[in-house]
Amino acid sequence: MRIRFSKMEGAGNDFIVIDNREKIFPVPEHSLAAEMCVRKKSIGADGVILLQSSEKADFKMRIFNPDGGEAEMCGNGARCIAKFACDNKIAGRKMKIETMAGMLSASVEGDMIKVKMGDPFDLKTDVYVSFPDKQVKLDFINTGVPHAVLFVEKIGQVDVEGLGRKIRNAAEFRPSGTNVNFVEISPDNLVKVRTYERGVEAETLACGTGVVASAIISHRQKNVKAPVKVITKSEDSIIVDFKFGDGSYKNVYMTGPAKLIYVAEYGF
Repeated sequence: MRIRFSKMEGAGNDFIVIDNREKIFPVPEHSLAAEMCVRKKSIGADGVILLQSSEKADFKMRIFNPDGGEAEMCGNGARCIAKFACDNKIAGRKMKIETMAGMLSASVEGDMIKVKMGDPFDLKTDVYVSFPDKQVKLDFINTGVPHAVLFVEKIGQVDVEGLGRKIRNAAEFRPSGTNVNFVEISPDNLVKVRTYERGVEAETLACGTGVVASAIISHRQKNVKAPVKVITKSEDSIIVDFKFGDGSYKNVYMTGPAKLIYVAEYGF
């Protein structure tokens, strides 16, 4: 069998995007998705995104991580699938996207895509996580998927994979675990972030929901004003805007790039 796919990237996060409205992807999906994501031996990607029919929106987005697990949502992936849907005339420039984390809306202007995220929830500040060799202080918020945020002084010197893996698997976040973001704020309130992604089980070049989490926590804890410009590991910039009132965050928007890399077929 052969499956046509588009390889896309958003701020360095790369995805295999497939139009699955005709249910061409085999069930169960997780094993083939994991196989396709393997780098060097297969296509290689941070995830497989399936575009499926929806009764509630223009289409439904499903995303599978390289470990085969299905994620609730993905911010960079949402921008990529929005561009894919627009370019392939599946939806117009403005669209609604159904996800496991709720409904999103997106608008496409060339390679720049603006996504209205769901309202974040489960905000926890000044959380202490203990390990045999150290204790770390962090903040936590769910922006569609769970995210821990740690502020650091020199982001280039952080052991993202080592410490990130420890926090991702910490008892405080079991059983599902968490993504982990390391954030440095420059004197001009520019936010730099590096992310250890759950499911990828490694540092990625960018994480959209992590960027949103980092921007909101930077506002909450460091008084960084919206809109927040966030620089990812890939050195791409993503703009996060939101409204804050009565202790909660609403109208959260993420604007950033999404590009088609190539179109091909995968045989299996």
